[in-house]
Order: sequence, then structure tokens, then C-alpha cells
Amino acid sequence: MALIIPKDYRPTLMPETTEQAIQLIKRSFQEKLSKGLSLRRVTAPLFVLTGTGINDDLNGVERAVSFPIKCMGDRRAEVVHSLAKWKRMKLGAYRIPTGFGLYTDMNAIRSDEDLDNLHSLYVDQWDWEKTISADDRTLDYLKKTVRQIYSILREMELIVYDRYPHITPALPADITFIHSEELLLMFPDCSSREREAKAAEKFGAVFIIGIGNPLSNGEKHDGRAPDYDDWSSLNSDGYYGLNGDIILWNDILNCPFELSSMGIRVDKEALLRQLEVSGCPERAGLEFHKALLEDRIPLSIGGGIGQSRLCMFFLKKAHVGEVQASVWPEDQIEICRKNNIELL
Repeated sequence: MALIIPKDYRPTLMPETTEQAIQLIKRSFQEKLSKGLSLRRVTAPLFVLTGTGINDDLNGVERAVSFPIKCMGDRRAEVVHSLAKWKRMKLGAYRIPTGFGLYTDMNAIRSDEDLDNLHSLYVDQWDWEKTISADDRTLDYLKKTVRQIYSILREMELIVYDRYPHITPALPADITFIHSEELLLMFPDCSSREREAKAAEKFGAVFIIGIGNPLSNGEKHDGRAPDYDDWSSLNSDGYYGLNGDIILWNDILNCPFELSSMGIRVDKEALLRQLEVSGCPERAGLEFHKALLEDRIPLSIGGGIGQSRLCMFFLKKAHVGEVQASVWPEDQIEICRKNNIELL
């Protein structure tokens, strides 16, 4: 994605007011998320030890920022990419029962990101995880949870509108569910990103199901690590995958806007299957994977919701740097400045 400069862009709020609005959104959303999904807040790490298998591997190619720990014989730690697996371990450690879960503020550094309107070196999101039963590992349960989150998004849109009436709501009444294989069949000559754009523009809000498993053309819609989301189980629609992304249509940038990646997590069978398919069966011996295979970690559903992206979307900002402080290329800063996009 190249840098997008909206024509005649004017920020909806001045920088000082934007800071107040960010506080409003972050405080209100986490309260509603906690209540709506029965989650309690926990404290999260900024880094974990290298070689434990706890860190999120994302697409499997991103390099974690790491450093030696002097007092531990220079054993290395690495800044988290996300807390996808750490959260699930905490569910077990805290013995959180079925139907309840946890959430936390996740802060990460992703040094391999290509920086543009939506992508930053600094990632901040609400990571959440909820204990479920074996009977809950269904597409219906996944959709139910997505609808709960989407309902909160619509509530937040009204909260922003109530405080700042010139920022009008834009989300549709309902979110549309589409499997990645269905999208491929609908738009066979498009890339996965182009297919997302067509769906998001048409429906306004979509949940694209089944991300990580190869499609009928042999390609994946997008990459997913093999050891957290279950992307290889057959669901009730006859397609593979119990995970997906919430994608909104951004009418400021005229592009699809991924807000959340989430899914039902792997059970023992799915973990072993996905490790084998991904060519890394040796991971079964790592700390996290052993705990899962030995039933020391509960079944769960979980995901991440971008904090800065949430603020960016609801405040109609053109660049994530308008709602978070990070580092940007000098030429990008200058282009943005000339087009009324003031980066923090």
C-alpha cells in the first residue's frame, strides 16, 4: 500500500481536541469490550524470551526486535509481535472458566513494516482471549462473537457523534460474512487485497472467514501462523477456517481498513495438522505447544483490535500518525504536512 493523500483533506479535530477524543474512545471501548465479552483486564509483557514459542510469528517472515539480557548470561528476549499465544497460557494459569476471558493493552514494535497511512513501527491493540468449550468451536459461535464486537463498534460511533456532531456515523447496521474462497470465486482475476476492497466497498463492513489455509487456486488469502488460529478445520459452510478479519470501508482513504484479526484457536488436532502443513512439526516441542498438547491450556477464541486504527477510523483521520506517536520517513512527514496531515 502506497501513501494515500485524500483530495482537499482537512482534519476533523485540532490536535489538542484529538488527544481528548483518543482518550474518550480508548476508555469507552475497552469498558464496553470487557462487559460485552465478559473479559477482565490483565497486565501484559512487552517482551518474552526467545525460543519459547510464545511470541506470535505473524506470517512467519517478520523479524522480532530482540536484545540480550546481561544478568541472564546474554540470553535473548524479543519484543512481542502480539500476545496471541501468551493470552491463552494466561487463561490456563488464572483458571478462567468457560464463557469468561481476559483482555490487555498490547504494545509492540514491528520493524519490518512498510510505513504508510495504516502501518506503523509501533503497534498498539487490545489483545483479548476467552475460554470456550469444545461445543463452541463452530462457525456459528465465531459469527456470534464477531457480531458482539461489531455492535460495540457501532455504539462507539454514536458516542463519538454525540461528543463531536460533525463526525457523522457511517457503519452499516450489520456486518456481512464472506469466506475467502467465496471472494476468490466472485473475483477470480483480482488479488486478495483487491477482493477485500471490492467486498468492503460494497457492504461497508465485512468479516472475511478462513485466512491461512490455501484456497482453490493454491494461494492463501493472507498468511497466518500455524499455532494460534484454526484455519484448517472444515466449518459448517463447507469451507476451511474458523478465523478471519473484520474489515471496514474507509471513506476517507477509499480503501479497505482491517480493524481486527481474530478466531477460534487451534485444538490439539488442528495444531499438529497445521504445524505439519507449514513444515515446522518440530515446534511441537516448544513450551507453548507442549502445554497445549498436554491439555494444560484451555480451548479459546481470541483476537486483537487495533487501538490507533480504531481512533483513526472514528475520528476520520487520514494517517495513523495523527493518533499515535511514532517514527516516519522524512519525505512522508513532509508530504503529509503539505496536505494538512499533521503527524504526532
